[in-house]
Amino acid sequence: MPRPRTHDPDLVLDAAEALAVESGPAAVTIRAVAAATGMSNGALYHTFGSRAELLGRTWIRAAHRFLALQAEMVAAAEGGVAAVLAAADAPAEFATRYPRSTDLFFRVRRDELLGDDLPDTLRHEITATQTTLVALMKTLARGLWDRADASAVDTVTLCLVDLPTAILLERDRLTNPVARHQLRAAVHAVLDIGPAPARHRP
Repeated sequence: MPRPRTHDPDLVLDAAEALAVESGPAAVTIRAVAAATGMSNGALYHTFGSRAELLGRTWIRAAHRFLALQAEMVAAAEGGVAAVLAAADAPAEFATRYPRSTDLFFRVRRDELLGDDLPDTLRHEITATQTTLVALMKTLARGLWDRADASAVDTVTLCLVDLPTAILLERDRLTNPVARHQLRAAVHAVLDIGPAPARHRP
């Protein structure tokens, strides 16, 4: 029988994350997490309220880790194209720093983790992560072209979401250095063309 450990939420989220990545979201039960951490079922319910909240918190932690790393990389860049390249490279760097969180965030289907019984407070937090990403895209678009209209943001989305997904994630090449160079080249090519002209309302 496992020895009881300190009631550290991160310890619990680590266990839930490992179970979800290694065995699928269905394997993340209160009983399984209790067995992995040495905590009681009651203590887990007291901390997280429900299995749905535990799964939600596990996903949100991974999302916050990724967004924080991406923001850190963008801040360290010199702005302009360098900032977009840094943001596009964030999934690969994330895989180096947080391999299990990477698998959870990018490879486990979100709808399998976040069910209809998710508390409203967590739904708001999940929406906030998307808002944070969109805000970053608008900031990058303004830095490049002094505009943040739909066409400009769409071009940045292509660089930060579509290209990394196609080149790194879908082909399981997050840790492949050649793939990261290919991603940089693809992002450069997209930015060289730039967005479609802004539409001016009459």
